[in-house]
Amino acid sequence: MARIKSWEELTIQDNFLFQKVMNNKRLCKYLIEKILNIRIHDITYPDSEKTIDIRMDSKSVRLDVYVTDELGRVYDIEIQCTNDPNGGLAKRTRYYQAMIDMDVLEKGSDYEELKPSYIIFICTFDAFHQGKPIYTFRNLCLEDSSLDMGDEATKIFLNSKGHSNSLDPDIAAFLRYVDGNAVEGAFVHELDMEVQRIKRHDETRREYMTLAMELRRQNKEGYKAGKEAGKKEGLVEGKTSTALEMLQDGVPIETIAKYTKLSVEYITKLSKAHNLI
Repeated sequence: MARIKSWEELTIQDNFLFQKVMNNKRLCKYLIEKILNIRIHDITYPDSEKTIDIRMDSKSVRLDVYVTDELGRVYDIEIQCTNDPNGGLAKRTRYYQAMIDMDVLEKGSDYEELKPSYIIFICTFDAFHQGKPIYTFRNLCLEDSSLDMGDEATKIFLNSKGHSNSLDPDIAAFLRYVDGNAVEGAFVHELDMEVQRIKRHDETRREYMTLAMELRRQNKEGYKAGKEAGKKEGLVEGKTSTALEMLQDGVPIETIAKYTKLSVEYITKLSKAHNLI
């Protein structure tokens, strides 16, 4: 269970603070432009914290920074501090992409109207262990890598530990800042000023403290529920062990059920599984 940080400990690496900083439209727009090497006239925030929940039986997605531009292009930006050695991070971008597309289609659009989308993960680790500061993925033909499928879906992973002499200076300074290094350059200086401004904002501090209290409550309840479940599981295991011993001693199933409080059906299956009938 991850420790919940105090307000004073928060940095740009923390989702709550990162999201607040990216609510500064000018800074968010500039970061997207620099990462993708494109020009954007304007961006809008459909929701301050976009949650996509297509069906009641599907897993909902909460997107930290979800913006669109004047051409309808969609950008999802996430800060990631924990890697998944089993490829979970990459699979998450696949799921995010599907949910974003379904969200657009749910509004009545046809699939031909889907606009270019960019899922950008800013990582404090090297997700692909190649030392690159940026990894960009698109759907290309294996037989001819110059052939782009044209679905206009792009996934980008930034690596705060990566380095390249050809990297844009502002992005290089940004990645070093995310990695906990000193402020460098005008853009990162503005980012850091925004971080400090937000941390001086009493209302935002209270918002985080309320969130932290709720998370601690949920964690406590989850721990308690898990502990109780463990006790129940251990109790059943103990009764099962006792029932097996009684079966081996030839005690009738009905008698075993009476004293262990296990069902006759369960004990019968247990005896068959261990060839005791």
